[in-house]
Amino acid sequence: MLLFAIATLMPAALIAFGVAYGGVATALGLIYMTVFVALLDQLVAREAVNADPEAEFPGSTALLATLGVVHFALLALAVWAVAGPGALGLAERALIGGAAALVFGQISHPVAHELIHKPSRALRLMGRLIYTSLLIGHHASAHLRVHHVHVASHRDPNSPPLGQGFYRFALSAAPRSFRAGHAAETAMLARAGRPGWRHPYLLYVGGGLGCILLTDLALGMVGVVIYLVICLYAQMQIYLSDYVQHYGLRRKTCADGSLEPVGPRHSWNAPHWYSSALMLNAPRHSDHHVTPSRPYPALQLRSEDMPILPRPLPVMAAIALFPPLWRRIMDKRAARWA
Repeated sequence: MLLFAIATLMPAALIAFGVAYGGVATALGLIYMTVFVALLDQLVAREAVNADPEAEFPGSTALLATLGVVHFALLALAVWAVAGPGALGLAERALIGGAAALVFGQISHPVAHELIHKPSRALRLMGRLIYTSLLIGHHASAHLRVHHVHVASHRDPNSPPLGQGFYRFALSAAPRSFRAGHAAETAMLARAGRPGWRHPYLLYVGGGLGCILLTDLALGMVGVVIYLVICLYAQMQIYLSDYVQHYGLRRKTCADGSLEPVGPRHSWNAPHWYSSALMLNAPRHSDHHVTPSRPYPALQLRSEDMPILPRPLPVMAAIALFPPLWRRIMDKRAARWA
C-alpha cells in the first residue's frame, strides 16, 4: 500500500508547495505527472506482480477516503491559485492549473471509480461527489448501470469501435452516456417504486450548478471560467481513459441476441508499475470488468489472455489525441483480438 500512497499523494503535495512558494516550484507537479512518471515506468525495470486475489487490504479504503478529501481541497486550491488574487504570474498559474487538471483526470477519476464500487453508502456518495465536482457526475451512473452491463458492444457509449478517432468518440460518448445513465437510473427508480426526488441526477446537476455558483461568489466570472476549463480538461482525460482501455474490442453476440459474458479479452491493460500505482491499478482493466468487486491492490494481470497496450496508459492517452498515429499503432493490435 505504501507505493500507492506515495504515488497518489505526492502530486497534490507538490502542487500545494508550488502555490506556496511560486517560481520554479510551480512546475514540480506538472513534471511529476508527466516526465517523472514516464521515466520511472521506462527506466526502472520492475516485473508486474499479482497480489493474492483473496487477500484483504484494510489500508486501501482508508487511502481512497484520504484521496477523496485531498481531491476537494486541491480543487479549491487550484481554482483559487489560478483565478484568485495571489502573487503568482500567468505562467505559474498555468502550470498549477495544468498539473491539477492532470491529477483530477488521472488520480481523482480512479479514486471516484473505486469509491462508487464500494458497498458503503458513504463511500459511494463520496465517489459521486468527486465526479459531480468535476461536472461529470452522471459518469457514476453511466459507469455502473451502462458501461459494466454493455461494455465492448455498440450498446455502450464508452466503448469505441475500431477505426473511430478520439474526438468523434468523445463528442458522441458525452451526451450518449449522460442520456443512457439517466434512463438506467429512471428505470431502476420505477422498478423499486421510489419517488423522483431520489433520482441521483438531481445531485449531479444540482451539485454541479452549486459548485459553479460558489465559485462565482468567491472568485467571480474569471473563477467560473477557470473552474470550467479545469473540469473540461479532467473530463477529457476520463473519456481518454475509456477510449484507450476499450478501443476496438467487441463481445460476440450469441444466437439468442444476448452478448457473451465479459472476459479478459474485452479491455486493454498496461503492466507498467508506477503509472499503475498512480492510477490505483486502473490499467489492470480486464480483471476489474471480470470481477468488479475486487479491491484495486488485488487486481490481476495476465499477458497471455489480456490485451496489453504497447506503452503506459497515460502515454497511450496522449497518442490518442493524434488519431492517425493512434490507428497506425492500435488497429492491427485490436484486430488480433476480434
